[in-house]
Amino acid sequence: MAAQETRHLPTEIPEPRISRFAFADRRIAWLWLLVRVYVGYEWIKAAADKLGQAAWTGAQAGTGLAGFLKGAIAKTGGSNPAVQGWYATFLKDFVMHHLVVFSYMVAFGELAVGVALILGAVTGVAAFFGCFMNMNYMLAGSTSVNPVLFVLGLFLVLAWRVAGYYGADRFILPVLGTPWKPGSAFEHTADAPHAGQA
Repeated sequence: MAAQETRHLPTEIPEPRISRFAFADRRIAWLWLLVRVYVGYEWIKAAADKLGQAAWTGAQAGTGLAGFLKGAIAKTGGSNPAVQGWYATFLKDFVMHHLVVFSYMVAFGELAVGVALILGAVTGVAAFFGCFMNMNYMLAGSTSVNPVLFVLGLFLVLAWRVAGYYGADRFILPVLGTPWKPGSAFEHTADAPHAGQA
């Protein structure tokens, strides 16, 4: 019986040219600059509303968030609830018991994401945390501009290599690098003498 030939399937699927151009080509970085600034502006605007209110970051911190959460928990009724029961349980049993901490986290988290996106500093990471907040707001039944920011944020995560090219990432990324390719701050020269060598 003749030995059967083993066919090896590729472990990596080549990236299509259009995808590479859209998410990794510096020639399209101007488009991501526009997206980045718009999304960053929306986050800073949302944060500014909270940072200036006593109910979010002042003497009554937590009361603003409590009102939002009570509204979310109330949306769990009916045959097609706007808020899923498991998420309402998380809000009721955990977040409601740490209102002040979460209130500050929301306000300053929105500000941090907005500033990082405007500056183009660690854009992919900032966009990821922005998407995470959008997802939580949507799970809590708040639509507003969240779906739009979520989709734009996902695109910024995909375009992390060039989304901050016209910004701080142009200088930060070569220094930090990535987990699979460390930047100049973490490079170790092969010729450096080891301890104990003359």
